Amino acid sequence: MQKCLQALSVVILLNFTLHAQHKHSDSLTHHHSHYTEHVETPAHKLIFPSSTPDRIISNLTEDQAHTFAVNWRTDQQVLNGVVEVALATDGPEFLLDGVRRIDAISEKIENQNRNEALVKATYHSALVTDLLPNTTYVYRVGNGEKNDDYWSEWFQIKTAKTGSEEPFSFIYFGDAQNNIKSLWSRVIRSSYRKFPKVDFMLHAGDLINDRDSNLEWGEWFYAGSFIHATVPSVMTPGNHEYRDGVLTSLWKPQFTLPENGPTEDLKETCFSIDYQDMKLISIDSEAFDESMESRNAQIEWLESVLKSNTKKWITIFTHYPVYSTAEGRDNWELREAIKPLIDKYKVDLVLQGHDHTYARGFPENKGKGLTVVKDIGTVYAVSVSGPKMYESKDQNWMVRRGEYTQLFQIITVAENSISYGAYTPIGTLYDSFKIIKKNGKKKLINMMPKTPTRLKEDFVKPD
Repeated sequence: MQKCLQALSVVILLNFTLHAQHKHSDSLTHHHSHYTEHVETPAHKLIFPSSTPDRIISNLTEDQAHTFAVNWRTDQQVLNGVVEVALATDGPEFLLDGVRRIDAISEKIENQNRNEALVKATYHSALVTDLLPNTTYVYRVGNGEKNDDYWSEWFQIKTAKTGSEEPFSFIYFGDAQNNIKSLWSRVIRSSYRKFPKVDFMLHAGDLINDRDSNLEWGEWFYAGSFIHATVPSVMTPGNHEYRDGVLTSLWKPQFTLPENGPTEDLKETCFSIDYQDMKLISIDSEAFDESMESRNAQIEWLESVLKSNTKKWITIFTHYPVYSTAEGRDNWELREAIKPLIDKYKVDLVLQGHDHTYARGFPENKGKGLTVVKDIGTVYAVSVSGPKMYESKDQNWMVRRGEYTQLFQIITVAENSISYGAYTPIGTLYDSFKIIKKNGKKKLINMMPKTPTRLKEDFVKPD
């Protein structure tokens, strides 16, 4: 046991102990960080494309009951992309009749990371439309030729339900960022194994560490593998998807996200989605932090979205926490700008990343030591799914916190309730609560397990 703890200490201390607490002075630096780990899979397979599609991912659209978006990558010998889609059948008979083709939008991209070779690829994106709600389809992507070498496998994907009373679930991940292939992969795979019928996955920024590293993006897609293609994803960028105020040039080619944000520059980073009876809103907090113009545009846009909202539930996800978990990491500009709107329009959940630790609670200091909390406002959560860890400080707004723990959160939205559970990669329930909203009143039931609060000093040897 002692040897295991020492080994764990070495791994954690090697990767995570050298950091400053302020968000602009991370040990891996705010804008100029780079991390390379030993890669067992040959690096060229993670970096360089071929004529066979790779990095296949489906994304949430504005109409998930009737459409889905899919993106993938090939080498530049492939000029055009095609999606084939059909109703799923018990056997391969869907191949005999009913397969239809959708042409993709294809663009050649050259990407030069400062620490890697030049990568030339064609990125393909397609919107598959005219689908039935709550229905399972099969699809594959390729170049349209008969040769199977140039096609992906057939994937299954299910469209969303339409009824506001129908429950749905999604998984929320904080930062993956580092050691993605070796240590984050088990988190996304464990989440899918535990909740295989989840409707979508949500990422709160810093998917990778170095914004245009083809190796790191390759690891991220490798870690999720077929999950990315079969469970739609939605993501907001973090500071590590930016450098010097500029979003990675790979964000828009490799994802297809809603373009209903406030400005042209904020398309696919700041947006809203109506998912059944929930309004889901992405705030691009790095762009917010970098530019007064972006800040003002997002504030004005956010109020307009919230003011016109007709959905029962409202969830905002953003990278920088409105309430941070440690001294020196406060995001007061973000908080002063959007918290009045969060309070005014009674947002239910704010899901965040960046602080590389776990915390959940209320700014009104409600809920500590209570099982039932009446007349609650907004629940704020900060989480981390990758292995890079920071310490936190217990604060009044926190009901539950935890350090040096990789987590994923399963959130189930029903007609009158939201259920939330935070799990470790081995399936341990670390935090749990339920929000009940009826007749304009909202209460929370804390259902925290007996799992002890995990703090660094309990299992990591000091220097």
